[in-house]
Order: sequence, then C-alpha cells, then structure tokens
Amino acid sequence: MHALFEDAGKFLAGRILSEADASSQVELASGKRVKVKAAHILLKFEKPEPAVLMAEAEAIASTIELDLAWEFAPEEEFGFADLARDYFSDSAPNTQQIGMLFALYGAPHYFRRAGKGRFRKAPAEILQQALAAIEKKKQIQAQIDGWAQELAAGTCPQPIREQLYKILFKPDKNAPEYKAVVEASRSAQKAPLELLQAAGAIDSAYQFHWKRFLFENFPKGTRFPELTAPQPPEDLPVANVQAYSIDDSMTTEIDDALSVQGLGTGTVTLGIHIAAPGLAIEPGSDLDKLGRNRLSTVYMPGYKITMLPDEVVQIYTLDEGRANPAVSLYVTYDEATLEVKDKVTKLERVPVVVNFRHDKLDHIVTEEWLADPTLEVEGTPANLAERRQELMFLHRLAKHLKKGREEVRGKPENFSRPDYTFRLEGNGDEEPNGSETVSISVRKRGAPLDLIVAEAAIVANSTWGGWLAELGVPGIYRSQASMAPGVKVRMSTKALPHAGIGVKSYSWATSPLRRYVDLVNQWQIIACARHGATAALAAPFKPKDAELFGIISSFDGAYSAYNGYQQSMERFWTLKYVEQNGITELDCAVIKDNGPNGILVRADTLPLVISIIGAQDLPRGARVRVKLGAIDEITLDIHGTVIERLDDPLDSSDDAPLDDAAEDEDDVAAGPIAIAVDVNEADSTSADTPAP
Repeated sequence: MHALFEDAGKFLAGRILSEADASSQVELASGKRVKVKAAHILLKFEKPEPAVLMAEAEAIASTIELDLAWEFAPEEEFGFADLARDYFSDSAPNTQQIGMLFALYGAPHYFRRAGKGRFRKAPAEILQQALAAIEKKKQIQAQIDGWAQELAAGTCPQPIREQLYKILFKPDKNAPEYKAVVEASRSAQKAPLELLQAAGAIDSAYQFHWKRFLFENFPKGTRFPELTAPQPPEDLPVANVQAYSIDDSMTTEIDDALSVQGLGTGTVTLGIHIAAPGLAIEPGSDLDKLGRNRLSTVYMPGYKITMLPDEVVQIYTLDEGRANPAVSLYVTYDEATLEVKDKVTKLERVPVVVNFRHDKLDHIVTEEWLADPTLEVEGTPANLAERRQELMFLHRLAKHLKKGREEVRGKPENFSRPDYTFRLEGNGDEEPNGSETVSISVRKRGAPLDLIVAEAAIVANSTWGGWLAELGVPGIYRSQASMAPGVKVRMSTKALPHAGIGVKSYSWATSPLRRYVDLVNQWQIIACARHGATAALAAPFKPKDAELFGIISSFDGAYSAYNGYQQSMERFWTLKYVEQNGITELDCAVIKDNGPNGILVRADTLPLVISIIGAQDLPRGARVRVKLGAIDEITLDIHGTVIERLDDPLDSSDDAPLDDAAEDEDDVAAGPIAIAVDVNEADSTSADTPAP
C-alpha cells in the first residue's frame, strides 16, 4: 500500500511501512523514512508505483482547463477527488484525481485552499481581476524579454535610455527596465555598465558624469524660478575707503575685498569687506529656500552651478566702480609690531575701485617685488602700482599671521604641491559637452596674493566666530580637535578650536554668495552689529535652534557631493589633457600602497594620481617614470607600469615607508571614481583654508 501526503507545501508519495490511528510510517523512493500524520495523507493506493503515479498526475494536470474546472466546481467547499469525478468521470482513477489536486493547488487565483486537499472556488469578480493581472504580468515579461534581446544585440530601447541613471544608481528592482538590464547582462555575460555602453545608451563620457550628477543632486534641473531680486537697504553709510578684490579671472561671485588705511602713521587699519546679501535676503523667504536647497555653488572646470540666481549675485557681488553693500571688519594694527589695537564690525556700502585678477598679476606680485620697492616689472598696471605699498604691508601682515598660526599648529603649513587651473576652449560660457580643448596651468600654492587673501579671510572668520560666541549668538563653526592622523574637521554650533588652522574658533562667513552656511552666519553677525549685547534676542537663529543642526547636516552632505564631483571632473579633464596631447609617459612619485589595487603614484606635472604595477618594493617618495595604459573615461580610471626609477635607490634619506595614515585625504579622493552599479541580482584641513 502506498500513500500520497502533503509535507510543508510539497506533495510526496511512498510505501506505507506501518500504520497507527494517528500516523503512519512511510518510506520514500530515496529510502528515507518519514512519520506522516493521518490527517496529512490525501490518498492511499495500490497501483501504480508512487513515482509513476506522480509523473502521470503531473501530465494530466497540465491538460486540465482551469476555466472549465472552475465552472464545474460547486459554490461550497469541495475536495479534489470530488471535482475530479465531476470533471473527468464518476470513475476517475487515482492519476486523474491527483492530477486535479496538482492543478487546483497550482491555480490559487481560481481556487482557494480550505484545508488539506480541500478547496473553494474564487468569486467571479476576484477571478477576473486575477486573470487580468496575470495577463498584464505576461505582457510585461514579454516586454522585458524583448528589451533584453535588443540590449544583447547592441541596441538600447528608448525606455531604458530614459531610465539609465535610475537603473544604474537608484534602481527600482521591480521596474521592467531594470529587470531587462539584469536579464540582458546575464545572457550576454557582460557587466551592466559595459552592456549599456555597447548598446549606445551613453552618449558621451562627459554627459554620463554630468547627467549622473544632476540625477543625484539636481533632479528638478538647475534653472531658478522667477523671483524678484531684493535690493539692499537704502540707508547704509558709504565707507571712506578704497577697496579692491583679488580673485581669479573666472570668478563672478566676488565675496570679499580689502582696504588699507593709515600707512605711515604708525597705526594701520585693515578693512575686510564681505558681500552682504544677508542685508536683504530674509530667512524663510523664497530666495532663502533656494539657497537652503542648493547650499553651495558647484564648481567644475569650465562651468559652475551657482547657489543664488545671477540677478541676486549681480546686486551683491563686489564689482569695481561702485559702492557695494558689505559687512566690514576693521582691524587696527600697530604698524611696526603688528599688534592688534582694535576690532570693529560695520554694515555699510564699500567703494570697490578695482577687481584684481591674480592669474594676470602673479608674475608681477612676487616675493621679490613686494620686498624691494625699487624693483620694476614690465607691464605692471597703474592701478596695481598705486596699491604697491598697501600690498607690501598686507604681505608682511599675512606672513606674520601665518607664522603665529603655525606656532599654534605646532608645524608649518605645507604648500609643496602646486595648484592647477583648468581652461576649456570651445564652449564659451555655455555648459561643456566634453569635446572642448583643455589647458592646464600650474600655480604655486601660497603665492603672495593667495596668502594675503587667505590670511585676511582667516582673521574675519575667526574674529566673527569668537564674537558670536562672546555675545551668546549661535553660529555654524568648523573645528578640529587635533592634527593627529584620522582626526577630521567637524561642523557644529560650538566655538571650538581648529587645530589645523591654528585658531581658537573658526566660522565660515566670508563667502555668503557661494555657501549657505556663510549666509546663515552673516545673518547672525548682522544681528550682532545692529544689537550688540542683546543680539541673541534679535538673531534669526536662537541658541540650540534645531534648524541649525538640520542646516549643518544638509550642508555636509551636499558640500561633500559637490566637492566629489569637482574632483571627478578635474580628473576627467586631466585624462582628456593626456589624450589630447598624446602623453604616453609621466614622471611620478610613489605616495601610497593601495593594497591589491597596486601602488598609487602622483604625477609631477599634472593633478593626477594613478595606480601602477612594478613598484611594490619602492619606498614612499621614490620617483619613477611610468608608461600609461588605456584611459576609461566612464570610470575615470587609468593604470600605468613602471619603466624606470628616476632617483638613486641608494639615497633613501627622503624616503618614508608607505603608510596610509600619513597620506592626505586628497590622495584617496584623486583616485578613479567607483561607479555604483547595483544591478547584479545573481545572488585635511585644506578645505577650510580660504582661497581667492
């Protein structure tokens, strides 16, 4: 005697070895013996053998017309054997009865289970809905199969092209477009990104990076809504100074300017003048919401996405030839000793007489030119010559301030690496498309004009940060507990020391046209300037204001994403420069052991860090000549091979062991981008140092 029974949703059959009232012992074809409760046994039979019975029943189940079986089924609960006799004949054999069981069990949209071997037919309305859903699912699967075939054949269907960045970076794994990519990737045995590239889904490498960035950070686009640009107060006094800014030629959001008064009198007043959109933009206004949404201007070679609309920027940028609204910090120094005598903050209009551009003046304003007033440099502009004595004082002051900070830091700041400037030819002021010709120029870090601007900004940011804390007005600060490896810069509402810069507290307040936290701090500083000791009552943000913490959290994420994109685009254009100039070899210095990915080296003359092989035994600092491999503009990857060591292996005085902790974060950030393609279902303080 044999028995058919249900076990954990599966139907099994075997020979009965023994029976009792409550259970039976059954031996399966595999030889395994199981104890089966009597209630779980659905059918006992003599013939055929269990394996034959199961096979014949499955074949019969596939022939059963479910619509007809549903019509035959009674309205009340029924057993599978009963329906088999109604459907086939009154003498339906075991094979037909079990076939009906299998059919009923496999069609829950037609028949609902009501117990072991018991069923109830689904209501007609529910059945029609279920059948419609099944048909829709079949159509979707057919569409998925069709798209997958197109992808495998090298063509990208338009719906997948439209969903490309969502599929790659924020996929809905139930979406048919996503499933088609997964299916095609498996059948073609290609990685999803490689598959999509081969199918022409990616128009160009540049557009891939650009559209990915927009998808993740500007899903609604970068255009501003139509808003009225607010005008500054009309009653601002005009300062009795002649100020000038120092920026790159590409800078349009001119946030800061300087002025010097009293040279030769023994007491000199430095004016640090910051553009003041906070005088007119109201917290909570529509324009504020725009700034809070973007949080910062996004920079990249040849283009930028501004935090504020151009109409607003044009009102508040410190353009030459007009008196601009500003928050000014006046610091009075003893001209001989550079001892601070007084500090005062004013809200005013500041006449800006010239916008100096350091990329056009660095070859003139050198250490030698500032140290020797008799030194003449051909081509010196008249307006620069007029400011020479002031610039000489500012440079002397900047070196003095830097030295004082370095004493607090415990070591000098490192300006050994150059800065690189990217210029794109062929796009004008329009958004680049990746086909432009790129030029990369080198600029030494810590150039005199840079130093002047940076130290002035540090004076303003640290002074105002301390002033806010003194008056009990909350602000947004950047701090660093120590310069020990791994201790990072943090943002908070507490005026804590910044070890990396060497100041007691440091608030970002000198770029309110470009960074939202600077605008927030400017509102607080304006309240201090207007209300003094009672500023805490009048400031837009009160102590322990939850909004400030929300702003910090949002800004941290956005600023990190924007900086990451800037770095990736600088790397993209560096690789373009290598390609456009036919560079096949580079001189480099070993900087970091990158584990299984090889050794990282930094190029001597380009802002490029690459992974190489053939340098496993070389110490940090060793100089090598590297032969470059193929460039992947999508992953921004390039590898190299050492072909020659350039320094003397016996002279290891400057070498240091490869140590991850000793490296800047820039070394890691400069590496190739990791593309987060989630479609495999197979089962340092330099950021705080102001720059012009």
